[in-house]
Amino acid sequence: MIDDFNREALGIDLDFSLPSHRVIRVLGQIMAWRGKPQAIRCDNGPEYVSATLLHWASGQGIRIEHIQPGKPQQNAYVGRFNRTVRYEWLSQYYGSDLHEVREYATQWMWRYNHECPNMALGGITPKQRLAMAA
Repeated sequence: MIDDFNREALGIDLDFSLPSHRVIRVLGQIMAWRGKPQAIRCDNGPEYVSATLLHWASGQGIRIEHIQPGKPQQNAYVGRFNRTVRYEWLSQYYGSDLHEVREYATQWMWRYNHECPNMALGGITPKQRLAMAA
């Protein structure tokens, strides 16, 4: 999950399956330290179109904005981020178990947010962009 404003990685959840209850739990954790978003843009995967997620978002006062099927450019930031994740570490890293891969993902996400300049942000890191807006 990333923040559209500063392209900051807010969470990477890895598992063999990510049902809507899991997505809700991760969103709740992110909201606990970042606050509630006005809207969440997502694709039309089963975890994002489920009644469970839609009901939860409605109860939180969060708008769910689904991209149109076949239009990944409507969620281009996430598509670009997912490509970066895939090329920079996921396709090159072999973990011995899921815990190890999750730990590596957390370390990579920290480096991405704090050390890697983002050209779409003018060559600054996501954390620098957030600090400039404060």
